[in-house]
Amino acid sequence: MTTFALADIPVIETERTILRPHRLADFDAYAEMWADPVVTRFIAKPRTREESWQRFLRHAGSWSLIGYGFWAVEEKATGRFIGEAGFHDLKRDIEPSIEGIPEAGWGFVADKHGQGIASEVVGAFVTWADGRFGGRTVCIIDPRNGASLRVAEKHGYREIDRTTYHDEPTILLERLG
Repeated sequence: MTTFALADIPVIETERTILRPHRLADFDAYAEMWADPVVTRFIAKPRTREESWQRFLRHAGSWSLIGYGFWAVEEKATGRFIGEAGFHDLKRDIEPSIEGIPEAGWGFVADKHGQGIASEVVGAFVTWADGRFGGRTVCIIDPRNGASLRVAEKHGYREIDRTTYHDEPTILLERLG
């Protein structure tokens, strides 16, 4: 698999957003987003600044080591960091195992929820994935997160299992590109 240096991470544009590598200048907005309980209610607990820094650094490592990762999502009209989305392999302790399969994920600042941004962004990055991986990707979603389930289903993800992750009910979905 081809890996990327930060300067070579692909940039993807949608009508309202730019998916690009994370920048150090994004960190304060990133930490603020992941500390917001509205943003994290279906994903995890709100993160401390320290926890956010550790995850922030992981993005560069994913691209350079496994050839894919998360993009920062920038609002085209303002240049504002409004979220992140992409693929990772977190070596999750989940059954069935999804280790080694690109796992899609996305998260956005609270004031962008409900505006169709997630669907626009997911559509763009799964199109990229179809050309890159040409095969299976997965995602896991909390069964109470109807909005994310609708976005995933709109872009070809189908439920394949109901499982648990960190003792919480989780839906495992797959997309065959």
